[in-house]
Amino acid sequence: MAGNVPRVRFAPSPTGYLHVGSARAALFNWLVARQSGGTFVLRIEDTDAERGREEWVDGIISSLHWLRMDPDEGPYRQSLRTGRYHQAIDALWEGSYLYACDCRREDIDARNRAAGIKTPGYDGFCHDRGLPRGDGRALRFRTPDDGVTTVHDVIRGTVEFPRSAMDDFVAVKAGGAPLFVLANVVDDIDMAITHVIRGEDLLPTTPRGILVWEALASVGWASEGPTGDGAGSFPPLPMFAHLPLLVNEQRKKLSKRRDPVAVESYRDQGYLPEAFLNYLGLLGWSPPGGEEIFEVDRMIEWFRLEDVNHSPAFFDVAKLTHINGEYIRALSPDAFLQACRPWLTGEGATWPAANFDEAVFSRLAPLVQERVSVLSEVPSMVDFMFLESPVVDEEAWAKAVTGDDLAGEILARAIASYRDLSGDWNHDSLHAATRAVGDGVGRKLNKAQAPIRVAITGRRVGPPLFEVLEVMGPDRSIARLEAALARSGPGPGS
Repeated sequence: MAGNVPRVRFAPSPTGYLHVGSARAALFNWLVARQSGGTFVLRIEDTDAERGREEWVDGIISSLHWLRMDPDEGPYRQSLRTGRYHQAIDALWEGSYLYACDCRREDIDARNRAAGIKTPGYDGFCHDRGLPRGDGRALRFRTPDDGVTTVHDVIRGTVEFPRSAMDDFVAVKAGGAPLFVLANVVDDIDMAITHVIRGEDLLPTTPRGILVWEALASVGWASEGPTGDGAGSFPPLPMFAHLPLLVNEQRKKLSKRRDPVAVESYRDQGYLPEAFLNYLGLLGWSPPGGEEIFEVDRMIEWFRLEDVNHSPAFFDVAKLTHINGEYIRALSPDAFLQACRPWLTGEGATWPAANFDEAVFSRLAPLVQERVSVLSEVPSMVDFMFLESPVVDEEAWAKAVTGDDLAGEILARAIASYRDLSGDWNHDSLHAATRAVGDGVGRKLNKAQAPIRVAITGRRVGPPLFEVLEVMGPDRSIARLEAALARSGPGPGS
């Protein structure tokens, strides 16, 4: 540990939905804090006014809340700390760690071409020009010419960056706004962050951050401390851990444009937060016993940063969905009903609110719970029960009814047989009656019940037919069969 009690931070930029890779980073930070009595800090990096939106901030906060990872401190916002950054800029300027530069990108590229340098990078043109600050000039950090900057990474080991290969990077934009590296270092110092746990794509910026950290230490920069009261001492360099990239099934880095990466979309589809957290924990790490399904308390107990694999982790939606289905099936009946409620009485419902009958759903719920992998599948499993007539899948109708020469006769025989059951309407008697209908036309039960299922539910897949018929009752069931028979054309004996 870099300190006695860990202080970790999750520092997303509000430029889109919360990425699953960012959620994984948040989880690993949160686990380190939870298992050691530490502090999980949320810091919003909202200095990019052009790309950032307030609704993305709300999305980050609500997604963390959904995942049960509310921060212990924050959210702090970089946009409210600009005064602190300018104090650091002044200190670095006075210490000669920054210099002004008026080079344009095209000028740098032209000089590199003229010198036969193919690798893009800054050539140090303004290093010794002594330009004053202001007048639209950026400020560059003076990178030492000799030696190496070493990153001690818990996951990747010791990584050395030769300073001769590091150019003088821009630390402050021409308009005076600090760039990512400088703002982050100032924040981490002031907030006494002990662990920087983030994606490996940020590893190349880490030596720059270390140089800025050391420069601020050398100029006597004073930390504000976690409470902002100015009482903090200058902290040691944090411990670094750069997490493996998340890749898709083609083993390419997850892309916002190409892959389903928004945490909010999984929430809205009806993934359970416990299942989602469980799966995120498996992305680059695994429990000591190789378990795949475990409660979050066990993950807190087992997780160790040094056990995280540095190889890319495959974000497998099929595996996530399988795990979610296991969590759904493990819910108690009451918990399942409550989890389903947004899809039963909220915006996810596909029927008029007045049509929903909780007692009816409760009878079907155990049958549905065994068959869904995400909660958004629930409405299509039961909508036929709460609509005046079923929403018919035309492909299913074509295959089970119009594509079957015996469908009309099966429907007609079922109507006649079911009418005789009105006083003994239960799934066992319905099963026997339907078997007899099949026998009468030379069909096995599974083939005989196909047109009946489509007539009742509108689909070829759903809860067990005879339990559905029992709950629906004889009057509604027979009326639907008659409507389907009328649509299909009369069968023999009708």
